[in-house]
Amino acid sequence: MDYLASVEIEPNVPATASVIWLHGLGSNGHDFEALLPHLQLEETSPIRFIFPHSPTLNVTINGNALMPAWYDIISLDTSRKINETQLMESAQKVIDLVEREISRGIPSERIILAGFSQGGAVVYQAGLSYSKPLAGILALSTYFPTAEIIQYSDVNHNMPIEIMHGSYDPVVIPKLGEMARDDVIKAGFKPHWRTYPMEHQVCMPQIEDISAWIKQTLS
Repeated sequence: MDYLASVEIEPNVPATASVIWLHGLGSNGHDFEALLPHLQLEETSPIRFIFPHSPTLNVTINGNALMPAWYDIISLDTSRKINETQLMESAQKVIDLVEREISRGIPSERIILAGFSQGGAVVYQAGLSYSKPLAGILALSTYFPTAEIIQYSDVNHNMPIEIMHGSYDPVVIPKLGEMARDDVIKAGFKPHWRTYPMEHQVCMPQIEDISAWIKQTLS
């Protein structure tokens, strides 16, 4: 199996849970690695963190430049025209990582999928269509471009879905985050929505909330 190259941070004790965390456009798996100390997890926390690196693709909105991307973005209007085939391929690669964690002894119910911006769009597709129960989804400053075509899986209707967005985000405007939330609700899920006074980024109050949510979800 050709898995996505990833940064993997092993816990100090044998892992019994995993968080697979996807970066945004133009970044890489090291991006959110730097947040780990700020999550203030206990020394005995049994969580393995996996930060995959995206493929390198031509991105239309950036002058067709070659850069790290989970899929091509063709236009930046509210409809967000994208290359759906590439997004689906990235979502399958994430599911492959989930399956690898299961093969390493981590129950699917102990695996969180997290993603920022483009990474969050992939996580929505992968997590909400996955055929096995997951621990939860963490969607950061993102949107849900495949909401009209996704084949939802019934097994995850009760999993926690935490959606966080910046009130002043000029890249993925809050309206897109709200639309994703509403689409998820329409599909029968019960997401929790939070906003922060920030742009397209993360902030310390949010990191504290992420820490509390991960601890609660994987307790």
